Amino acid sequence: MKCIIYSRVSTTDQTTENQILQLKEYAEKQGWTISEVKTDICSGSKSADERAGLREVFDLARRRKFDVLLFWSLDRLSREGTRKTLEYLSLLDNCKVKWHSYSEEYISSLGIFADAIISLMACLAKQERLRIADRTKAGLQRAVSQGKVLGRPKRPNIDRQAIELRKQGYSFSKIALALNISKTHAYQLCNEP
Repeated sequence: MKCIIYSRVSTTDQTTENQILQLKEYAEKQGWTISEVKTDICSGSKSADERAGLREVFDLARRRKFDVLLFWSLDRLSREGTRKTLEYLSLLDNCKVKWHSYSEEYISSLGIFADAIISLMACLAKQERLRIADRTKAGLQRAVSQGKVLGRPKRPNIDRQAIELRKQGYSFSKIALALNISKTHAYQLCNEP
């Protein structure tokens, strides 16, 4: 099997050398051919789009250039939360690429428990989404109880301003730009009965 090793550290004061050395030894013991080693030096909370190494891993996965992704631990792959991490692992699965955590051998799509691990992670991702929604609702309720008004601020006379600009020959796009609203909103303001 062709293997890509992915390694990440958070700061330039740290080094990926220790991770890479142990990952290479592990891959060799498995009989895997190491095709590339990709590294990032940045926070694991950054998305794959913001990490050149991880972005390349997913690009190579989409092109089916390797069979298994080996990383030190799940937090080296991502610290973006359960849902985003599950999206990354699912992307690899969809590309027919296996994945394996060196220090957490149970986090692997290679063993007999692969489906159980993915199901568990999907459940955790769902719980994370629910907790985020609950925290958001609680924050909104607190803001309202403190007298804050939610939503866009009221802008008196905006409809008259839009109509006046339209009479002056402004397009809906220019009205939207002038009043800092969407083009659709500009159209609605000018065409309300």
